[in-house]
Amino acid sequence: MNKNELIAKVAKDTRLTRGEAGEAIEATIENIMRALRQGDDVRLIGFGVFTVTRRKAGEARNPQTGKAIRLPASKRAKFKAGKLLKEAVNG
Repeated sequence: MNKNELIAKVAKDTRLTRGEAGEAIEATIENIMRALRQGDDVRLIGFGVFTVTRRKAGEARNPQTGKAIRLPASKRAKFKAGKLLKEAVNG
């Protein structure tokens, strides 16, 4: 399912217009990203938890040349599925 299909499904299930459903989904995604940017976790009980993890700087090798490449430290978004989501996926 892509974003447009999700918007259509939410619009149908909630009896909102596609535009209203699209705005709601966009606002939800933006607020999740904003919280993660600020270092906050986003916990959706039963669905899962969005967190930010830090990755240390390190080195890698270019597989074609074998040359060492310096990888800077970075942050990664991480998602851990909640109990209800795991149960829904596993039947």
